[in-house]
Amino acid sequence: MTYLDSIARHRVPQAVVDMVVALLVTAGAVVVPAQPPAGPPLRDPDMWRLLLALLSGLPLAVHRKWPLPVLLTVTASVVALQGFDYIPPPVGPAGTTIGVPYLGMAAATLLTAVRSSPRVATLVVTAVIPAVTVAEALMEPGFRTANAATTMILLVAAWALGRLSGARKALAQDAVEKAAALEREQHANARAAVAQERARIARELHDIIAHNVSLMVVQTIAADRVQDRDAAKTHELHHAIEQTGRAAVGELRRLLQVLRTDENEDEDGAPGRPPPQPTLHEIPQLVESVRTAGLDIDFTSDGDPHELPAGSELAVYRVVQEALTNTLKHAGHTRARLSLEWGPDRFLTVRVCDEGPRKGKLLPTPGAAVGGAGHGLVGMRERIAAVGGALHTGPRPGGGFCVHATVPVPVESGCGSSTEGDQGP
Repeated sequence: MTYLDSIARHRVPQAVVDMVVALLVTAGAVVVPAQPPAGPPLRDPDMWRLLLALLSGLPLAVHRKWPLPVLLTVTASVVALQGFDYIPPPVGPAGTTIGVPYLGMAAATLLTAVRSSPRVATLVVTAVIPAVTVAEALMEPGFRTANAATTMILLVAAWALGRLSGARKALAQDAVEKAAALEREQHANARAAVAQERARIARELHDIIAHNVSLMVVQTIAADRVQDRDAAKTHELHHAIEQTGRAAVGELRRLLQVLRTDENEDEDGAPGRPPPQPTLHEIPQLVESVRTAGLDIDFTSDGDPHELPAGSELAVYRVVQEALTNTLKHAGHTRARLSLEWGPDRFLTVRVCDEGPRKGKLLPTPGAAVGGAGHGLVGMRERIAAVGGALHTGPRPGGGFCVHATVPVPVESGCGSSTEGDQGP
C-alpha cells in the first residue's frame, strides 16, 4: 500500500503524517551509529553532526508546502553526513543495513515525486538524483562507485514508486471529476425533463380549461338571451353546459390520474379505463359541442384514414380544439370549415378556417370575462412541431382566420378508420 493509499483509507491529514515521518527520521539520524568493523572510522559526534542530523529529518514536516526545497535540504544534509564520516556508507560490511538518514532521503524523493508537477518530477530524476550520485562517488576513497550506485538505485526506486502513486492519484481524481460531471449532467437532464413535463402539463391545462370554459360561458350567454322566448332551446343549452362541464372535469381527472400514477400502476391499471388523452375519434364529439354553442361548422374528412401515433393524434385534436375555441371567442356565431385530408404523400392536412365576425351582430364571446394569456397559437405550433409537422396561421384574404397544419403519417402504420367520413351538417 502506498503512502497516499494509507492516508486516503485512514483519512489522516497529510500534515500529521509528514510530522510523524519527520520525527522518526530525525530521531534515527540523531542516534550515533556504531562503529563499523571495517571501513573508515566514523568521526566523533559534535555540533555539526547534530545540525546535519536535524536538517536531514525535520524539514520533512513541511514537505507538503515546499517539496523541492525540502528534498534538496535533506539530500544535501545526508550527503554531508556521509562525506564527513558521521554515518557509514549505504553499502557496508556484511550485516550492515541502510541507515535511517538514507531512508529519510528516499522518503523525501518519493513524496516529491507524488506531490510535485511533472516538470519538477522530471527535474528530480534528471538532475537531483544524478547530482547526489556523483557527489557520493567523488567522496568515496579511490572513487569506488558501489555506494553511489546503491544510493542511485534507492532514490530512483523511491522516485518511480512516487510517480506511480501520483499517477494513481491523478486517475482517481480524474474519475472523481468525471463522476461529478456525469452527476451534474444527470441533474441538468432531470431539470430539463421536469421543465418539459411542466410545459406539457401547462399546455394540457390550457387546452382543457380554455376550450371548455369558453364554451360554457358562450352557452350561458346564449341561454340567458333565449330563456324568455324559447324554453326548449334554453333547456338544450343548459344540458350542453352540463355536458361540457362534465367533459372538462373528466379530462382534468384523467390528466391528474396520469400525473399520480407510476409505471407499475400504469401496467396494472383497470382494463376498462378510458384513454388518458383524446384521439381523432373524438373530433366529431368536439364539433358537436361547439355547434351547440352556436358555431356553424362544416366538417369533412377526405382520403383513406391511417392510424397515427398517440402523440400525433393528441396534437391534431388539441389544434382543432384550440382553433375552434378561438373562432368562437373572437368571431362569435359565425361559419367555419374543418377538414381533415389524408393525402397520398403520407401527410394528414388539417384546416380550420372561419369567415370572421358577422356584420351587424353582437358577438356573444367570453373574451372580456375569460381573457387569455395569448399562448394558444404558440402552444399549437409547439405541439405540431413536436410530432414533426408544420403549422401556418393567419387571416384570410376575404376575411376571417385560418389555421393550417400538416402532420406526417408513419410509413409503417396500417390503414384504419380514425375519423368519421363526412360529418358536415
